[in-house]
Amino acid sequence: MVRAAGLRGLTALIDELGGNGAELLRRQGIDPAALDTDDAVIRTLAAGRALETAAAELDCPDLGLRLAARQGIAVLGPLAIAIENSATLGEALDCATRFLFVHSPALTVTQVPDPSGRPGVVGLRYASTELDPLPPQIADNGLGLLHRIIVLLGGGRYGLRSVHLTHRPLAPVARYTEFFGADVRFAQESAVLRVPAALTHATVAGGNRVLREVALDYMRTHFPAPEQTLEERVRQLITQALGSAPADIAAVSRRLQTHPRTLQRRLAAAATTFDKILDDVRRDTAHRLITTTDLPFTQVTAMVGLTEQSALSRAVRRWFGTSPRELRRQAGH
Repeated sequence: MVRAAGLRGLTALIDELGGNGAELLRRQGIDPAALDTDDAVIRTLAAGRALETAAAELDCPDLGLRLAARQGIAVLGPLAIAIENSATLGEALDCATRFLFVHSPALTVTQVPDPSGRPGVVGLRYASTELDPLPPQIADNGLGLLHRIIVLLGGGRYGLRSVHLTHRPLAPVARYTEFFGADVRFAQESAVLRVPAALTHATVAGGNRVLREVALDYMRTHFPAPEQTLEERVRQLITQALGSAPADIAAVSRRLQTHPRTLQRRLAAAATTFDKILDDVRRDTAHRLITTTDLPFTQVTAMVGLTEQSALSRAVRRWFGTSPRELRRQAGH
């Protein structure tokens, strides 16, 4: 299933292109009124058929991009509140990774190593657990909307290196490069935005920590999570232990009732490592404590699981390119 709001704007777009949006949606078993509600859900396959049918009948090969251009983050419902009120784009992407199932259990956004193997670049992969490969219009719309959300949160261009799509061009290639403002490559293995690794450190302006926590709590209590991936489970255990209990691989392996070497192999198969997950959790925790509290840096050091303040200073400079004191000053604390 997928939140019907994910197609918000489609009815009007079809009408503008000379079709009958309401009639086309009904043919796919979708109530047009559902698109304007926040709680209605529809079948993922029906949503995909609606986009593909509209594109074919109206001879509009860039329909998915056109729809993404008129949509905003609000189509994500309560997840939008948590994303918009994140302190950094890293926090926002983490929200999307962990809670996109609230919008649709069939869709995922994950950070992956750069498909092109370039240093300082990572991939943001958009995929589906039900539709593989993604239908072309869903891929265009989903990756297009992800791109627009990053632009809106970051306040403009964010250094997008290139875009990978699994299908061949539906419209002239220039239409894709115009939309994304970057090189677009087709017939690739996955649908991916290739972005600077430092993008996760970028600040999201106007975020409200209280609203974010309220939204996260609402999603945790009202939406049962699908089975967690191993990476998500490891991240959760490290977060729970950080600063109060051992957060090394031996301790986490015991909690998971597995051997450390087995855990490392399984994480490697998921294109990550224990050390990377630990570093990511420390980075996000340090950023939150430094930029949203007035805690002494000695206390921040302990709460991120480091033993010396000098280690915190080195880590913060590696993560954010500045000192803990300057990072706090930039945040207005």
